[in-house]
Amino acid sequence: MAWVLLLVAGLLEVVWAFTMKLSQGFTRPGPSVVTLLATLASFGLLSASMRTLPLGTAYTVWTGIGAIGAFVVGIVVLGESVTGTRILAAVLIMSGLIFMKVSTP
Repeated sequence: MAWVLLLVAGLLEVVWAFTMKLSQGFTRPGPSVVTLLATLASFGLLSASMRTLPLGTAYTVWTGIGAIGAFVVGIVVLGESVTGTRILAAVLIMSGLIFMKVSTP
């Protein structure tokens, strides 16, 4: 169950990162409220997952999901550039996440 909570927490991190961008520096109320709510939910679920998972694993996986998710949203939704170097960086992050998952009991 901790892994499911952590996955949802990571996905909510993507939501708050994206809506923070849309909030234009917290000047737009709608995206600003979504950012704050998603942040609170994400931190709450991360905290709940840490009851079972080691700190290093939980935090690394949470930030990794957020990083990869924000990378994909940036490309797909915001039209950010796709370069070989950026893709390699994302693959390395994903590799780290996989290693953290398989190395944690």
